[in-house]
Amino acid sequence: MAPRTSTSRPSDEPSPAEPSPAERYAASRRRAAGARLDGFRAMLAFPLDDFQLEACTALERGSGVLVAAPTGAGKTVVGEFAVHLALETGRKAFYTTPIKALSNQKYGDLVRRYGPERVGLLTGDTTVNGEAPVVVMTTEVLRNMLYAGSSTLSGLGFVVMDEVHYLADRFRGPVWEEVIIHLPDDVQLVSLSATVSNAEEFGDWLATVRGDTEVVVSEHRPVPLGQHVFARGELADLYAGHVDPTDPGVDPPINPELLHLLRRRERAEGPPSRGRRGPGDRGHRGGGTGAGGRRGGGRPTARFAVVDALDADGLLPAIVFIFSRAGCEGAVQQCLAAGVRLTTPAEQAQIRQVVEERCASVPPEDLDVLGYWQFAEALSRGVAAHHAGMLPLFKETVEDLFSRGLVKVVFATETLALGINMPARSVVLEKLVKWDGSNHVEITPGEYTQLTGRAGRRGIDTEGHAVVVDHQGLDPVALAGLASKRLYPLRSSFRPTYNMAVNLVAQVGRERSREVLETSFAQFQADRGVVGLARQAQAHTEALEGYARAMTCHLGDFTEYARLRRQISDTEREQSRAAASARRADVARSLEGLRVGDVLEVPTGRRSAHVVVIDPGGKPGFDGPRPTVLGVDRQVRRLTVADVGTGARTVGSLRVPAGFSGRVPAARRDLAAALRAAVERGDVAASPRADRPAGKGGGRGRARGASAAVPDDAQVAALRRQMRAHPCHACPDREDHARWADRWRRLKAEHDALVARIAGRTGSIAAVFDRICDVLAELGYLETAGTPVPALRVSDAGQWLRRLYAENDLLLAECLRRGLWDELDAPALAAAVSSVVYQSRRDEHGEPHVPGGPQGRLGRALDETVRAWSELDDLEQAHGLSTTVPLDLGLVESIHRWAAGRSLDAVLRGSELAAGDFVRWCKQVIDVLDQLSKAAPTERVRTTASKAVDALRRGVVAYSSV
Repeated sequence: MAPRTSTSRPSDEPSPAEPSPAERYAASRRRAAGARLDGFRAMLAFPLDDFQLEACTALERGSGVLVAAPTGAGKTVVGEFAVHLALETGRKAFYTTPIKALSNQKYGDLVRRYGPERVGLLTGDTTVNGEAPVVVMTTEVLRNMLYAGSSTLSGLGFVVMDEVHYLADRFRGPVWEEVIIHLPDDVQLVSLSATVSNAEEFGDWLATVRGDTEVVVSEHRPVPLGQHVFARGELADLYAGHVDPTDPGVDPPINPELLHLLRRRERAEGPPSRGRRGPGDRGHRGGGTGAGGRRGGGRPTARFAVVDALDADGLLPAIVFIFSRAGCEGAVQQCLAAGVRLTTPAEQAQIRQVVEERCASVPPEDLDVLGYWQFAEALSRGVAAHHAGMLPLFKETVEDLFSRGLVKVVFATETLALGINMPARSVVLEKLVKWDGSNHVEITPGEYTQLTGRAGRRGIDTEGHAVVVDHQGLDPVALAGLASKRLYPLRSSFRPTYNMAVNLVAQVGRERSREVLETSFAQFQADRGVVGLARQAQAHTEALEGYARAMTCHLGDFTEYARLRRQISDTEREQSRAAASARRADVARSLEGLRVGDVLEVPTGRRSAHVVVIDPGGKPGFDGPRPTVLGVDRQVRRLTVADVGTGARTVGSLRVPAGFSGRVPAARRDLAAALRAAVERGDVAASPRADRPAGKGGGRGRARGASAAVPDDAQVAALRRQMRAHPCHACPDREDHARWADRWRRLKAEHDALVARIAGRTGSIAAVFDRICDVLAELGYLETAGTPVPALRVSDAGQWLRRLYAENDLLLAECLRRGLWDELDAPALAAAVSSVVYQSRRDEHGEPHVPGGPQGRLGRALDETVRAWSELDDLEQAHGLSTTVPLDLGLVESIHRWAAGRSLDAVLRGSELAAGDFVRWCKQVIDVLDQLSKAAPTERVRTTASKAVDALRRGVVAYSSV
């Protein structure tokens, strides 16, 4: 027999230990995970960057990830890998975005990769395959699911939060934090953010509330970005030749050629003239201040000239940001008038085909109302506008054609920068200031980065180009500061709401709810900020001790002497305020008792202006009466005490036509012409009511006599005697001591405020929650019950509130509970809801028309709704809360007409509402009505709300891109 070969090891060599079952399982998981990443990479047409690999590897390990990288760097690849992992492991993935347009876009991307049967879409007004393993949704939808305990959450493994820096947004931000806090612990969170300067802080918070979280930061732009200024028809680099535009450093030197061009422009134009505008420059409002320029100065560069220059230099396609809707539309018209044509005949034919196919769903009778023919003509030439006032269908058509490379120039407002994937070779900023709703403000470095981040298409362009158009007052140094600061901090905007409160109390009770809210990013940042505030307070204390020593006087108590001096100053100031208040009251009286048609003479500097009253303004408010008037310039405005100087005089009257509306341009024109003619003829002075002080007051005479209300100075004289008798008054160093005493007083006030801030930050979110709970308990939405230890619980009324997610959630609940809308039909209910939802972009003057009149069913319901809002406003103020947003009746008539079946032309005729705005607000009203159809306490209102949804969801409002 042949000898057997031994396979055993020599006795001096140790035997390897057999791996345990757990180790074998872990090794198999690592091999599987590596295979999953390899499989995902094989699906891509490009290699992964280092930051993408790092984030994907962390996901494989089971960690959450926060990815902060520039626009266009490829962050979404990490989110797509999370989707891939979910499908490979038999779990669900939710891909959330802040806006519906981005959700629609992402849905299309994932459908193309995985097929329509595996991908769903939920955006509030659109539901497609909602139980699919991969669902794209807006963040609000996911928040609502979490509070409702939706069965759709079963099996959820990954949630991608695209554009997570939206949690800084005042309106949408709180929803993001709610989702992050309430997601089940076993869900992996993938957070994709623009580059922020405090990514590590945000990552620390995510690790606190979600567990292991990997922070991956990349500041590298895949496509370098050049910085330029368009001046005097030339495109000049911003930085000097030796500066690397991708890393300019601090205070980079400016291109000498650019400085020469700007000096030439200044010499040619001279000093800026206020309010000057270029010919044909519809909607242009001039520059700003600082980096943005002095407002209204100089002739602006023609927009078609910028387009021609970009085309000549091969820098198209381009996005031109103009911070004005009218400016965007005006730019398109200017390009058409100048004969700009950027497309070939073949491209024009392709564009027309796409436009016709996409817009086939628009009823033919609406095409003229929507400006379709001008829109299509501009697109065929390769030019388009993009702003929130456009019909969503038109915006999506522009996005589609731009992404295909058929549209070459898009004039857009900043809303385009919010997530939609529309990269370009160049991005142009017409100016560096924008209107924030109340003032012209300079854009921030973060906003500049966000806007210009779209320049440079990965895989197509070797370099992107950011261009700022020269305008009067442009400071290239300030511009360089904007362009070189690429980071901005992420700040929480989280705040508890009534809906959040009842949902939390229902789920975990009041005390646990407070603990949950204290885990918010807002509280996390507040607590961290307390450390810095405490250091500042300590420095204050040391400085106060030094100031106290410096003001010490050997003759007496200088603190007491300083108090007397301050008391004299305060008393004199109070007397001055009292005199001013008396004068203001006299001026206010000059605006009382007015009637429609009164012609007022209003002092405006050296000359007086004439206006006619079209609405007396009703009961005077806190600031006195505010009548609505029309001037000879056709402008409608509300007169306030501040507008009438020493007081207004009634100098005559005009007949105002019955049913006059200040919103109708023709009506304004005719009445203004009648006013101008009456003033020029001198007819107003001959009126029987002429030359009397306006209203109940004494006009200018009474205002001038208001000085009699000034109190006598006996009190001041007595204080001065005490001051002169004080020992410190004789001190030779008195004024030196007084300066130190004044510094001590100012610093002490600042220190006390700082201490109050420190106290307020500790548990600040929970404190607001407590006040909200107090309001809800007072109204009966929360109640105390249970034994032996009573606890706060949600009442039956509170259960309805749990289903209302609108911004004015409590007001909606009160209207439902009080039955204010019970008797309304579908069009009237839709109109009533619009008053709670709608917020106009600007102050709209004049009394809105209510269908059926003030005493009709809708009019009475609106009056009751206003009364409910007023009572809530008083209650919130009493509890120290931010008050409920006031009602706005500006959309009532339009919504009622549309729900009643009227045409789009009839709805928008005589209104300044843009078609896109109307559709957007309609969809928000539909969203709330859909909530009412489930949350209303009576079957009648639930049924009416459903009918209202169907009545509104038609025509251009019903269109969906999916």
